[in-house]
Amino acid sequence: MTSESPGTSTATAHTSGTTIVADRPDRAVYAAGGLVWRVVEDKVRILLIHRTKYRDVTLPKGKVDPGEMLAETAVREIFEETGIRVSLGAPVGVSRYTMANRKQKIVHYWAAEATEDAIRESVFLPNREIAAIEWVSLKKARTRLSYPVDVEILDAFAGLIADGALHTFPIIVLRHAKAANRAVWTGPDASRPLTPRGRAQADAIVGPLRAFGVRKIVSSDARRCIETVKPLAASLGLKIAKTTLLSQDSWDEGESDPRTVVGKRVRAGKPTVLCSHGPVLPDILREIALATGTMHGSYLGSASNLEVGAFSVVHLSATNPGSGIISIETHLPKI
Repeated sequence: MTSESPGTSTATAHTSGTTIVADRPDRAVYAAGGLVWRVVEDKVRILLIHRTKYRDVTLPKGKVDPGEMLAETAVREIFEETGIRVSLGAPVGVSRYTMANRKQKIVHYWAAEATEDAIRESVFLPNREIAAIEWVSLKKARTRLSYPVDVEILDAFAGLIADGALHTFPIIVLRHAKAANRAVWTGPDASRPLTPRGRAQADAIVGPLRAFGVRKIVSSDARRCIETVKPLAASLGLKIAKTTLLSQDSWDEGESDPRTVVGKRVRAGKPTVLCSHGPVLPDILREIALATGTMHGSYLGSASNLEVGAFSVVHLSATNPGSGIISIETHLPKI
């Protein structure tokens, strides 16, 4: 995938069986945005934007910039159009439609809570692109949105509310970036460093991972894993929690223990990155399913079968993690 293309994002929701896929036809134009929400007096309100040029009412979104992945596009566009900084929650759908120039436009959406602090810090002013922003109920949003594809996204969000999954948090399962070839490396396997491509991958995933509001980083103690999450940790000002429980050496010896790590992270309820190795990833996904009472399925295998530098975002209910996995989305490396 070239640096100009967005990372592929797939999502499987166990509650509906829906699969969201970012296709890449030659002539497609990619965009991303969000269904931004807040709770006012125990009632959910949705943020709509009134566009100046098109004289329509829609959801905040915009095209992917060169070098971006979809998740970071969504966060950037929401901020640029509304002045509100958000972290992404569960995915709520993909809209596809044909533009006037006959190109297909594919727009990925996530639910995104606007905190009271973020709203207070917003510096939005009407401008050439956005004439106004408006907070409305779901019922009013359904009648005011100008396009049926936006109403479909709204309906998917309403489904999250109906399932008791309005408030979510992610556990992000990350495979380390490209490392030196094991076959020719003469030192201990755990000391293999990243290659130049691997270092570029580690830098490239900082924006997409930040988009999900990461507050904790847990990594195998292998050098290639530590080097993968080091740029993210530096960007967020976080320390890396290193552990042998997710290492490949421990897995090879039958001594790995992802259950302990996963259980602690599910109980903590904080957006977390778990960086590990290919053979360990299926065990991590399996433990997340077990810890949340989720039915096993082929989607777990798909989410754990990651290329180097790829990651899967597992969304869990913040109010009732035992209700199961809400959705899983997988992002491929763009380098």
